[in-house]
Amino acid sequence: MDNTKLELSQKLYLETYGCQMNVADSEIVASVMRDSGYVITEDINEADIILVNTCSIRENAEQRVWGRLDVFKQIKKKKPELTVGVIGCMAERLKEKLIEEKKIIDLVVGPDAYRSLPELLETVESGQKAINVILSKEETYADISPVRLDKNGISAFISIMRGCNNMCSYCIVPYVRGGERSRNPQSIIAEAEDLFQKGYKEITLLGQNVDSYNWESENKNQPAGKQGETVKFAQLLEKVAKISPSLRIRFSTSHPKDMSDEVLFTMAMYTNICNHVHLPAQSGSTEILEKMKRGYSREWYIDRINAIRKILPDCAVSTDIMTGFSGETEENHKDTLSLMTFVNYDYAFMFKYSERPKTYASRHLKDDVTEEIKSKRLSEIIELQGSLSEKSKKADLGKVFEVLVEGTSKKSKDQLFGRNSQNKVVVFPKQDFKIGDYVFVKVTDCTSATLIGKGID
Repeated sequence: MDNTKLELSQKLYLETYGCQMNVADSEIVASVMRDSGYVITEDINEADIILVNTCSIRENAEQRVWGRLDVFKQIKKKKPELTVGVIGCMAERLKEKLIEEKKIIDLVVGPDAYRSLPELLETVESGQKAINVILSKEETYADISPVRLDKNGISAFISIMRGCNNMCSYCIVPYVRGGERSRNPQSIIAEAEDLFQKGYKEITLLGQNVDSYNWESENKNQPAGKQGETVKFAQLLEKVAKISPSLRIRFSTSHPKDMSDEVLFTMAMYTNICNHVHLPAQSGSTEILEKMKRGYSREWYIDRINAIRKILPDCAVSTDIMTGFSGETEENHKDTLSLMTFVNYDYAFMFKYSERPKTYASRHLKDDVTEEIKSKRLSEIIELQGSLSEKSKKADLGKVFEVLVEGTSKKSKDQLFGRNSQNKVVVFPKQDFKIGDYVFVKVTDCTSATLIGKGID
């Protein structure tokens, strides 16, 4: 980057859509750009560059981005020198099509090419469009210290791996994020230690499938006994938990086919590893799970739930549920409802199946459940989960939880909010507590989404 660029200190506005992985990626992008002399701004109107970090998991996510690009077009009309870039999964999926369909787009960059952003922007400055969507088998950004874009300075994400090898028939992730590769555990621990020293109280370890984290040392010059060292997720979880008992550890996302008892026993050993597992079921029907290529049956999933209940009795379980997948019958749908009732999920992310280009399902399976039936089944799933969530909250009445204070309630400046170990939001009077405190709160009331209580000594 030349000195002129540094002196100008061009301002970058970053907008992020999609999962927690995208949030973590935006922090990587912010670091790369800052190190090249750019300044991050929260005001889109003063930006010299707009980068939108995109998601392709569902069609709805992409439609939101198309809408935002129309807004950016209006901004660029008033400010022709503005650079607009699309990065992330949508950039990887659509590539040149983005530039062809939206003339305002100057830059298209995939998830594994963020290091090249400063050079690509130089190309844009010379009057050309710039594209880099090459997927990598090695890139983990392990050596980049992310710029934390959160506001509370309390919670942070750490990406421990990239990509996915599962190839679920409906899922586009392997096509837009590439194959699975795990990050060096020492770099993860160093990042977590640095966050703790800076005052962060909670970190979330992120991966498309954290349970398949598997790092193998290739350094043949290691001391005897250390050559070819292998670190799996349970060991990594323990290493991070040992940093300090005052540092809370969360992780996401687990995969039912890979979640081991070893991980659950590690969670049970360390009180600072939160008692919450997000275990996407997608369907309660073995027949549909096979079509989805999920790698497990209904019975296997129930076995994992039973293991969680046995090893971690106070553990909250949340899930993802998809309805209306190819060939789903009413009986298959009832299997999903019965699984939800059996598990008694604390909360769930629920959605209708939408066919994604390039996936196995789009090429080999018919999207044959009507929109009307999908909507009807989704309504039933949402209604059931509403009652399960309410039941879960009511079961907490009278209990005392340790809550990490994250901020002031949106409804009242006299109320604080935070989450307990089970990842449930708790609201309580401010008193003398402040953001970042651990507070013991007794639950006295609840809504379907929130626990309400009072801090106690």
